[in-house]
Amino acid sequence: MITEKFARHVVDMDYEKLPEEVIYKAKQCFTDFLAVSIKGSRTPSSKIVEKLFKCEGESTVLGSDKANCKDASLLNGVFAHCLDLDDGHRFAQLHPGCAVIPAALCLSEACNITGKEFLTSIVAGYQVSIVMGMISNPQHRNNGFHSTGTCGTFGAAAASCKAMKLGFEATINALGLAGTQAAGLIESDHAGSMGKHLHAGKAAQSGVISALLAKNGFTGAHSIIGGDEGFLKAMVDFKTPVNRKYEINMEKFIKKYHILDVYFKKYPVCRHLHSSVEATLEVYNQISDRVKIEDIRSINIKTYKIASEHNDYHPLTVEGIRQSLPVTIAICILKGDLNLNNLEINPDVTSIASKVVLERNKDMDRHYPELRPSKVTITTDNNSYTYRVDLPMGEPEHPFDERDLTNKFHELNPKVDLDVLNTINELESFKMRDFMDTLNREFKVALE
Repeated sequence: MITEKFARHVVDMDYEKLPEEVIYKAKQCFTDFLAVSIKGSRTPSSKIVEKLFKCEGESTVLGSDKANCKDASLLNGVFAHCLDLDDGHRFAQLHPGCAVIPAALCLSEACNITGKEFLTSIVAGYQVSIVMGMISNPQHRNNGFHSTGTCGTFGAAAASCKAMKLGFEATINALGLAGTQAAGLIESDHAGSMGKHLHAGKAAQSGVISALLAKNGFTGAHSIIGGDEGFLKAMVDFKTPVNRKYEINMEKFIKKYHILDVYFKKYPVCRHLHSSVEATLEVYNQISDRVKIEDIRSINIKTYKIASEHNDYHPLTVEGIRQSLPVTIAICILKGDLNLNNLEINPDVTSIASKVVLERNKDMDRHYPELRPSKVTITTDNNSYTYRVDLPMGEPEHPFDERDLTNKFHELNPKVDLDVLNTINELESFKMRDFMDTLNREFKVALE
């Protein structure tokens, strides 16, 4: 069964056998997670969620006090996903870090395991969530599910089990319990609501709860993924009986460390918008010294189907702006950049957005998800200017380096001493409770 094979993979994973580049990428993912989550902890949705919980326990709530591990995982998951700046995987079509790392982190502190064991739990969680996304999509997403919330729950459970050093049987049970809690509808995303943020937090929390229950003998369905009424049948391919192709795909995908293919984000909007954003900024920055904004007659964007469907010209919330291709393009042209400080609508933005023409290109469809192409053409009375981006920055083909991640961390959290990043490079030498106590003291001071 697929669940059992995942459990065996998680239980057998050993830090000493992980390739050096996998450990390095796990540290990058943790750094990126911290950068986004610390900043995210001060957003409206994060403050609303934090008011619901009593901060008292053994696990760090980033930038705040401690809470029990169930609450800390939910809070940090919301913090990590609310800015739309967290990492992702284009083939799995999900954001693994915002579900996996909060689960691994809270239990690593509660169990006071080593940095080595914490990093291993991250790798295990990324592996399970990404492989689940790869065997489930695109059909799972097309059915209306947000893979971060659904597949991310499996990853959070895997990370939790590894952090708690659970055995094979308990890990199977935890994955079974995770599968029956897996949830998240993409309508929450595209409606511009805070529900999207909750998907990540609940995925992290559900993974933690699953592992805690399984540790104490609570059972979950071993057939939860591939069973006749399991995840794949109910949430992916409900029209036909589940066949062996999913198990074959799982066996194929599990052989590679998929954390290596995780991307990092520069712009705080849906990843499907990034190629268009980069192309727009490139072409407009080239012509801005000789073309006035009022001279622009149209902005044509040819892109693949999913990106072209982000077509809300009048979003009502900042969450809606993050999903709106016309509005984000308008902001890029007006401001010459796209960042957390300029995600707002005004008459000028609305006017430029009305000139954006979205066009689904079937040839680009054929290249998705290997590529996420966009071709932007800005037309004036006298000329047309074009630029194409096939893959946005941050993908493994165009990776962030250490300087990129450091700059992102500093831009989001300018008062945090960047020396804290050096401690992440030495994570293996720490126990996680001491490590997070030291780290979070710095974060709290910086946020005061």
